[in-house]
Amino acid sequence: MSTLQRVCFLLKIRESMVEEYKKAHEPVWDEMRKAISSAGIRNYSIFIRKDGLLIGYFEADNPEESLRQLGKTEVNTRWQEHMAPYFEGGSGDMQKGNPEWLEQIFFLK
Repeated sequence: MSTLQRVCFLLKIRESMVEEYKKAHEPVWDEMRKAISSAGIRNYSIFIRKDGLLIGYFEADNPEESLRQLGKTEVNTRWQEHMAPYFEGGSGDMQKGNPEWLEQIFFLK
């Protein structure tokens, strides 16, 4: 039986860079896509609002372990460095600049 967990988070990119950020994902590097999948992350989506608010969603059996595995990859390090200029300081967690993780309160299957 699967222990699938659904994960949702918020981040904020610079409003002036929304279009550039969208273009930076056309396409996401194949090696990054493979690293995400290899870490056990699936059904990963990112939604964006015009003001730069990002909502991310993914599924994983163990999200913390999947993110730890992904974080150890060289391609993830390069991707994060490539994307860093788009994000506002303090994005998500205003103290640390990390994503703000959201609590799921409803799910209709």
